[in-house]
Amino acid sequence: MAGSRTYRVRAVVLDKVKLKETDLILTLLSEDGRQVRAVAKGARKPGSRLAARCELFCTADLLLARGRNLDVVSQAELLSAPLGAGATYERLCAASSIAELARYCSYEDSEDPFVYAICERALACAGDASVDEVHLDLVVAAFAFKVLAHLGYRPVLDSCVMCGDGAVSSFSAQAGGLMCASCASGVPGAEQLDANQVSWLRSLLALRFDELAAAPADGPTAAFLLALAHIWAATHLDAHLRALEFMLGR
Repeated sequence: MAGSRTYRVRAVVLDKVKLKETDLILTLLSEDGRQVRAVAKGARKPGSRLAARCELFCTADLLLARGRNLDVVSQAELLSAPLGAGATYERLCAASSIAELARYCSYEDSEDPFVYAICERALACAGDASVDEVHLDLVVAAFAFKVLAHLGYRPVLDSCVMCGDGAVSSFSAQAGGLMCASCASGVPGAEQLDANQVSWLRSLLALRFDELAAAPADGPTAAFLLALAHIWAATHLDAHLRALEFMLGR
């Protein structure tokens, strides 16, 4: 209804910070892709029903009241909790990295349903008990490259970004993608890749999360791809990605 003080929104909880003694400020990614910040009053009180319905990484149906600075959560219904109870350290790291990237890739004044949809799918994959630690690295790396590509920061992966040569063996976030050996020699910080790593890098953008999670992979390759994803995202978002850095250092 036009002019209504309240409105409903389906959203993923990306972040929460303490406010005063008993409240929380939630950062939400709404179904239309907008970022929404809202106060959950009393959510830090012992036994708060609201807190259980607004946990990190969960999807909830929320009734929000419009406020002067921040909206206020009036009601909340939990729709899904991809990590469930007792999530492992590795799954928490992966989900935190996905949520952090989603915060940097969504905006209060801009709708983008793709960001919501891919974030929800990535979080579901991070919470899937059949996805091991190696494949969690691949899922997070793929999410980073996919969401950045959607925003316009798609790496050139079919040939050398500088000269077009098809024989590529290095990667540079600053240059914008894969490079041949000759061009890479003049680019500081270019990472050397073998043929398997080049193939995997291309697969991160080409395959769905479930396909990546089912593909045979080794730990060193997955960790290397996660490091490349971090460099790519940090460079093009111009951001200090603390959760992703923590995941890399675990």
